[in-house]
Amino acid sequence: MTNQIGAPGTELSRRDFVRATGSAGVLGLAGCAAPRNGTADGNVVAQAEGGDLPAAAAPQVVDLTEQNNQVTLRSVTSRLPVHPGDAMGGPVELPRVWAWQADDRAPSVPGPVLRTTEGEDVEVTLDNTDANMPHTVHFHGVSKTWENDGVPTTTGITVAPGESHTYEIPANVPGTHLYHCHYQTHRHIDMGMYGFFRVDPEGYEPVDQELFMTVKDWDSRLNRQFAGEDVSYSARDRSPDTFTINGRSAPRTLHPEDGSPIIVSQGDTVRVHFANNGYMSHPLHTHNHRFKVVEKDGSPIPEVAQYDQDVVNIAPAERKTIEFEADADPGIYLLHCHKVSHAMNGNSYPGGMVGGIVYEEAMDSDIFAQLMDYAGYEL
Repeated sequence: MTNQIGAPGTELSRRDFVRATGSAGVLGLAGCAAPRNGTADGNVVAQAEGGDLPAAAAPQVVDLTEQNNQVTLRSVTSRLPVHPGDAMGGPVELPRVWAWQADDRAPSVPGPVLRTTEGEDVEVTLDNTDANMPHTVHFHGVSKTWENDGVPTTTGITVAPGESHTYEIPANVPGTHLYHCHYQTHRHIDMGMYGFFRVDPEGYEPVDQELFMTVKDWDSRLNRQFAGEDVSYSARDRSPDTFTINGRSAPRTLHPEDGSPIIVSQGDTVRVHFANNGYMSHPLHTHNHRFKVVEKDGSPIPEVAQYDQDVVNIAPAERKTIEFEADADPGIYLLHCHKVSHAMNGNSYPGGMVGGIVYEEAMDSDIFAQLMDYAGYEL
């Protein structure tokens, strides 16, 4: 675990979190048994133990400007504890994924948020020396030279096992972008090789809370097949059964360290960068908060074209940035995909692609403590 609380980008420490919960909150109910809302069908949601593979961590923000705009990426075979508890249809685990590791940080799914500023030149070294399969890295959005596009078919560059290769990526298009492996893309993204690339424009104005959230649908048969299970999978006959926000399903999405709750205080201005790294569209809905879409695929949306809404559809590979004021009655509110079958773990509802907007003022409550118990959080 890290000292970060909440979604990537949150500036709330574990100490602040504990202080906000108070003695009657999480401490008051820690250790209570969470009710079981049914167990997931083993044919629907993978529950393999994952053997000795390490668990992929939650994504972290890598400030590239602090490390001379250089980063080394590796692929680390891991397992993904989508929701390791038994509440709300758990446990849910993808027994094999390929997590991105930045330098010596923990490997994660999604990969780390790589963040820099407009006008910089970024060197991304793909270290494949310990790998057993080829990989590449492709960056969306920015304008780069042909040989740095990261596509083996059109550039002739594949980073084979035992090799490394450095890509030169100019941060010349401000906004929120993606990166992913482009070797056997239909499998390698579905095995977890995707992440955010953020380029802050000149004169970028901060807000109270700025967060990164990527949604994804998974057909666990692929992950189980790579883990050695006797299952049949075809990319042409894909049938998603696991739905995540930043690599976790509800209630694990609400875990303050391993999940991605949006933690706010009354009056905060909140900016959320959404990305969809799956293969289905996801209409994301915020309860009790209306927002404006201020950026799409790196392009700012003129103020005259912005309007208040509470559902935003995110297509595959699309990025949208929303902003809202935390001006509701302080409480706990859902953020979820409104394809309701995506808000499930197997046959259990709720679960899946469900997160939350949590006011600090509501953390010292029995309801919040119960949610933390569902999520598996212990002090």
